[in-house]
Amino acid sequence: MIQVYTGNGKGKTTAAIGLALRASGAGLNVYIAQFAKGRVCSEHKALQKIKNIKVEQFGRDYFILHKPRPCDIDSARQAMEKIRKVIARGNFRVIILDEINVALKLGLVCLKDVLELIKHAPVTIEMVLTGRCAPRKIIECADLVSRIDEVKHYYKRGVKARKGIEF
Repeated sequence: MIQVYTGNGKGKTTAAIGLALRASGAGLNVYIAQFAKGRVCSEHKALQKIKNIKVEQFGRDYFILHKPRPCDIDSARQAMEKIRKVIARGNFRVIILDEINVALKLGLVCLKDVLELIKHAPVTIEMVLTGRCAPRKIIECADLVSRIDEVKHYYKRGVKARKGIEF
């Protein structure tokens, strides 16, 4: 099954991590590839303690807010290569491609490559794609799509990101 968590609201990665925890509790192995992320956050510290969840980041210390650099494209390419290998080995039942939709929007990865990855993934794998701006073709091939929209956000009142809540 293919799940997509998209939209401009807060909580797409959090929802995917919640699914990872549930799957882990059921004894399933989970692989999380984070595109365009390289900063270690509180969730990483917690997930490191769970033996059947593996998280790998493919990006710089901060999220890309401007035009990507060649190193960002290289990191995304490495992520795609790693994900193909992870799928081929068949050791993980849940594979989360965190911020893949943003990587697509920024041109870090090719839509055709992501669609091929989805098309050729074994039916035994639950694949989750997160990030705002999910392309129409990704939405069309998904089995479940959740759109998380912002209604109100405290950032707009000047509240800074808080440890344990946003990172």
